[in-house]
Amino acid sequence: MSLPPDPVTRFRAIIFDLGGVVLGSPLPAIAAYETQTGLPPHFVARLVVEGGDDGPWARLERGELDAQAFGAAFEQQAVAAGCRLDGASLLGRIADATVVRAPMLTAVRRLRDAGLRVAALTNAWATPDRESRVASLAHEFDCFVESFRVGMRKPEPRIYELVCRRLDVQPAAAIFLDDLGGNLKPARAIGMTTIKVGDAAPAIAELERLLDVSLQASVEPERHT
Repeated sequence: MSLPPDPVTRFRAIIFDLGGVVLGSPLPAIAAYETQTGLPPHFVARLVVEGGDDGPWARLERGELDAQAFGAAFEQQAVAAGCRLDGASLLGRIADATVVRAPMLTAVRRLRDAGLRVAALTNAWATPDRESRVASLAHEFDCFVESFRVGMRKPEPRIYELVCRRLDVQPAAAIFLDDLGGNLKPARAIGMTTIKVGDAAPAIAELERLLDVSLQASVEPERHT
């Protein structure tokens, strides 16, 4: 976690990742898929890392491949690595696992009530039902940035700059929450204060400490998105 900016700087915006922060992490669904299909543990993560910025996963998240083209390319990459998988089934498992974390949604609402600007910044991909699935969640934010719609993805520095422009804030006036350290590093590099998220409660407590705003409320029902 980075240190907060100089005390004279007032935080004006909070930027949330979705999967693993506002929504449940997709990692358990990926692990379950690997177990149930006989893949080695962390095989999917290995393919993502080895593919790099030009691999199927990165291209899917930048909107350069649709889900069908991604499936074919990712399956080919898996075969080259010694295993077989079904790309469409994997994406479906991830989508079905994205359940709203009620305490985080409450925090988002409390932040907006306190007059702070709130954004979502997520690596995501196009699906036929994507808009309907996220419509109610997008309504909770002042700014909703999905990687495939803007042709860039975390951890590319320009996507952090984009969300700050859309919020009309300087990076030093923003706090960014993500569950992956690799996505936090470029945010810190341009001046944001960052919070690495595991469980929701410690992350919310850190936000409260930085902002001196109460973000707790009674737990709301979880909703699928």
